[in-house]
Amino acid sequence: MTDVREPTAVAHRETAVAEAAARLTRAADDRRPCAPVRELLGATDIGLAYAVQRRVVGDRIASGARVVGRKIGLTSASVQRQVGVDRPDFGVLLDDMDVSALSAVPGHRLLQPRVEAEIAFVLAADLDDDDLDVERVRSAVGHAVAALEIVDSRVADWDIAITDTIADNASSGLFVLGRQRVGLGEFTPRDVTMRLYADGELVSEGDGAACLGDPLAALLWLARTAREFGDPLRAGQVVLSGALGPLVPTPPGVTVRAELSGLGSVTATFAPEDPEPAEAPGAPEAPKALEVPRPPEKREELEERG
Repeated sequence: MTDVREPTAVAHRETAVAEAAARLTRAADDRRPCAPVRELLGATDIGLAYAVQRRVVGDRIASGARVVGRKIGLTSASVQRQVGVDRPDFGVLLDDMDVSALSAVPGHRLLQPRVEAEIAFVLAADLDDDDLDVERVRSAVGHAVAALEIVDSRVADWDIAITDTIADNASSGLFVLGRQRVGLGEFTPRDVTMRLYADGELVSEGDGAACLGDPLAALLWLARTAREFGDPLRAGQVVLSGALGPLVPTPPGVTVRAELSGLGSVTATFAPEDPEPAEAPGAPEAPKALEVPRPPEKREELEERG
């Protein structure tokens, strides 16, 4: 494990935030996982980790991305055990993270992807009240859909503590939404059963109770937390509830399909690995070798998206 220094060992908190954000951004840009940022933040300073997240997300927004919702992470006990943390967190969903309309999930945007099946809530009202409870949250939900969250970590080997994953936008990657819209009057989120298949083989299963006891309880936790951070949930936003079962790796070329009772299914195919570039013949008169066009990649069409 990496040696951990507590925040008091860092000369200036703002310097720690800037250095951690730069490390994570560089890892994403270079597609090379980095050392844990808890080296800079300490392993327990949640506030400092969220400050890094705001810096990283803010830089992406400044470059043209748009906020479309939030994700709740680490809601399942099985996922907490898989990644070695003991509490939920949240991240920000940006418009360029939604790959629902693509024929294949673009592997070049991911480093160490894993997938989990979730319920996605789409809000029809703001959740900025002083007193938020389950009934208020329920009334704010316009509809729900089956969803796949493709989690990813910029930290090498998924060697993360809670401050690493929070700073890394809750280990967000991409997401895929199903097409079947269902109102809360038509199903009970806690009773949803989930089965996740990879190339037709069952690889994960669970239910709504695995998500903090009830996906609506997870949504309530997020609504309260987001309000406390001064950035409440808004109408039109998508909220990924958190995993209903263990997450699984997604190698290039695999097709994953999640079936959620009452919500239908959602499918995504991961792009195959890019072929090695062809060797170009030399040209004596040219200063550089001639470029040989790369054959187009073969893309599998999605069989179904909900």
